[in-house]
Amino acid sequence: MELESEHDPAATSGAQFRERFESLLPLIQKEWPGVARSALEATRGSFEHVVEVIAEQTGRTSSGVQAQLLELVAVTGDQASRLADSLRPLEEQLEGLLDELNSNLRPKIEKPVREQPLLALGIAAGVGLLAGLLLASGRRSA
Repeated sequence: MELESEHDPAATSGAQFRERFESLLPLIQKEWPGVARSALEATRGSFEHVVEVIAEQTGRTSSGVQAQLLELVAVTGDQASRLADSLRPLEEQLEGLLDELNSNLRPKIEKPVREQPLLALGIAAGVGLLAGLLLASGRRSA
């Protein structure tokens, strides 16, 4: 038995809608400002229920609302894909820089720590104590 969503674009988009409901909520409210946020949140991301709520509160047809929501899901999905594609080279560049930093910096740090472990431990404890004092005084003043 094949899944319904394999043949039904609305079901596929409905599943994507549910996954991205929280991020789509501001866009939905911008598109239909007269629809109460609480009513939308009460749908728990159900595509069909969101369509019903918007249609009831705006007087538009369910098919028109459904078409607009499907377009909104498609547009945001395309934007997310383009953003991920544009970030991929930056991610690869960052990974390369981190690998280079690790290979250059690690030996410079490991050697003194191995030669003088007590000094390294004392420095780490001092930094931790200083950070703790700064954080504690920040809480008291807030």
